[in-house]
Amino acid sequence: MRAPRPMACGRLNVLTAAALIAIAVTVGTAAPSASARRSAVVRPTQELAMLLTTHKVVSLKSRKLVSGLRARASRASRVAPSRPITGQRTVLPVLAHATTADGARWLRVMLPGRPNGRKGWIAQRGTVLTKTSWRLVVRTSSRRVLVYRQGRLARSFAAVVGKPSTPTPHGHFFVEESVLMPPGSAGAPFALATSARSNVLQEFEGGPGQVALHGVANLGGTPGTAISHGCVRLANRNIGWLAARVGPGVPITITS
Repeated sequence: MRAPRPMACGRLNVLTAAALIAIAVTVGTAAPSASARRSAVVRPTQELAMLLTTHKVVSLKSRKLVSGLRARASRASRVAPSRPITGQRTVLPVLAHATTADGARWLRVMLPGRPNGRKGWIAQRGTVLTKTSWRLVVRTSSRRVLVYRQGRLARSFAAVVGKPSTPTPHGHFFVEESVLMPPGSAGAPFALATSARSNVLQEFEGGPGQVALHGVANLGGTPGTAISHGCVRLANRNIGWLAARVGPGVPITITS
């Protein structure tokens, strides 16, 4: 089992990724408020790329430059086929497709790690393309997590967000991995580790300052307040509901 890496809000410990997949949580949740129901409509699906091998990442901002993809790949960074906490497959949101003159197919994807909002091109070969109908929106001003499925608002949860000195970062991110945590650990029972990194904490308890959505067990905090180090805390029953449905690759927008 791989050693856990701390988030910006505390240390995560893993029991087993397989156990998380096997869990089905059924709980009562509050109906979305009228204001939440009037929120902007989001796209019903998001294409995802599951990595089967290590991929080189080419950082080109314009599709017009795709002719240089293969030439630049020799000096590109890399993204691993598995995540560091659980060993789950790396799953990345796909933003665009391109084909070079030699017929090679490429994907523009969102990437984990710093700086926040990283994007790049990877070869389509060595990936499996899938889709998700789930999408999360975190609103830090109202301190709520909105859960969408097929473009429709499914749930709205009150949340603890980052305090003013360590705010929850805004931007477009995604779930990197789903973590089932031991009962005595901070943030149990579940955590959705995201691609977001704290803009204040470059390191936290030996980890990369990674932001997660997780429970309040052994941490406390009243949903609807702003007291965390940047992570988003949900009532235990609500993070359980999410963990049973939302997995790697699901997009997350964090906004005011």
